[in-house]
Amino acid sequence: MARYLGPTCKLSRREGTDLFLKSGVRPLESKCRADSAPGQHGQRRGRLSDYGVQLREKQKVRRIYGVLEKQFRGYYRAAASIKGNTGENLLTLLESRLDNVVYRMGFGATRAESRQLVAHNSILVNGEKVNIASFRVKEGDLVGLREKSKKQLRVQTAMQLAAQRGEVEWISVD
Repeated sequence: MARYLGPTCKLSRREGTDLFLKSGVRPLESKCRADSAPGQHGQRRGRLSDYGVQLREKQKVRRIYGVLEKQFRGYYRAAASIKGNTGENLLTLLESRLDNVVYRMGFGATRAESRQLVAHNSILVNGEKVNIASFRVKEGDLVGLREKSKKQLRVQTAMQLAAQRGEVEWISVD
């Protein structure tokens, strides 16, 4: 599946906020210039229309979760067909992706690193290897690391960063 491979600081600068695309070792200000948008005329931030505000929020969510437009539209259609608030349903679907669950559990320092862990067969779901980042994790599924992957330095470092970041209520790590 395709994904964005370009400069991640540029995305954060475009949105004007930290999208947590880099590991949390250093603050964003020390990694990239966050005060202006990228490009020759980035110093000028014009006033956005209502559509512009909605578009920026949609792009921000897409970039945070690392999902491209076509797949995001599929998630939106699925969220719209579920009863309840479409926005909350959309975020629930995005949070239940395997790469995001691996990130929330602290196995990867970023969602991109978590996606790579999934793609390299380092993740087990209910005892089975799964290498699809968009795999939908359901309530009650057991997600874990292979024994070989637990020894990796990057996984151990990510778990230390996650301990500093704090735990998420809806997921538990043993």
